[in-house]
Amino acid sequence: MNDTLSLASYSLFINPQDLRELRSDIWSNDHVPAKLKVGNTTYHIEIAYRGALTRELPKKSFHINFSKPRTFPGGREIHLNAEYLDPSLLRNKLSFDFFKSLGILSPEARYVLVSLNGTFMGIYLQLESVDDLFLKRRGLPQGSIIYAHNDEANFSFLDPDTEDIKESLFAGYKLKLGNESDEEHLCELVFKINTLSRTDFTKEITHYLDIEKYLRWLSGVVCTQNYDGFIQNYALYGNSATGLYEMIPWDYDGTWGRDCHGNIMEYDYFPIQGANTLTARLLDIPEYRRCYRTLLEEILETTFTAKFLEPKITSLHKLLRPHIIHDPYKQKALEKFDAEPTYIISFITKRNKYLKKHLSELTP
Repeated sequence: MNDTLSLASYSLFINPQDLRELRSDIWSNDHVPAKLKVGNTTYHIEIAYRGALTRELPKKSFHINFSKPRTFPGGREIHLNAEYLDPSLLRNKLSFDFFKSLGILSPEARYVLVSLNGTFMGIYLQLESVDDLFLKRRGLPQGSIIYAHNDEANFSFLDPDTEDIKESLFAGYKLKLGNESDEEHLCELVFKINTLSRTDFTKEITHYLDIEKYLRWLSGVVCTQNYDGFIQNYALYGNSATGLYEMIPWDYDGTWGRDCHGNIMEYDYFPIQGANTLTARLLDIPEYRRCYRTLLEEILETTFTAKFLEPKITSLHKLLRPHIIHDPYKQKALEKFDAEPTYIISFITKRNKYLKKHLSELTP
């Protein structure tokens, strides 16, 4: 179903006893049995809460595994995001579509209307799971997929919170697809990032990382100003054909002028150089610094502009507007929802101007 035309309705049914079990511990990742009806088809599923700070919010997000049949048009598992803290409900969807325009692998995202045991829960954003089927649908070679599980996924030896040495070079990561050798390969990369001289790093990094795609991803994170995007909120795809890692964005609600709590984040909060140890090492090399500047200059003239993005923002807002007034968690925030497109477009204009002003800092 095309997002631009209508929203699909998802009806969840959970046995009252299983629902009590689900609600008894919001921090549990254990799934309970349930059913999902979409149109005339009923799916047997397993459902659990998902997210970190979002689990304490009134409107919960869900992770769903399909058991009978074992697959669904969105995959064998999907994520239903409540987007409760984003007053626009647009930021995740807008971000993933923006990254696609930059040539970066990104999950598909579509809005759906969700009810639970007959009670309307409101608008949710369905996110595609990043797994082997994600690769297959895109005709990509199979390979490893590693999630940046928490903020220790910063390509450093140090824990960003304590500044202590990590217990493991794989700290912060979770293997989604692959084996022990794939974990070792990433640990090897982290070790080299933190120990090699500039000369040796310049030679070695091309054997581990798709540099151009990393710099395109970097441009996307810097433009959207995802504060957490450098140390989590991404997945690594190890392309078995090239032997190189590519970055995949994830959880981009804290963007476009607001943080992950929905609070205002000024357009100049995050520097043009980005963050994390890998980015710093790459931008220390004149050739990659020039490449990054060239990419950003192009993006700031084409895709990260109010002219390019305003029609997309307006279209998404128009799509959701009729349903917001019925969403029990958003209907009282209608005025703020209606003001968000203007706020986001203003952020894009100011952020674009800020980044153009600071392009000179990327001159080798």
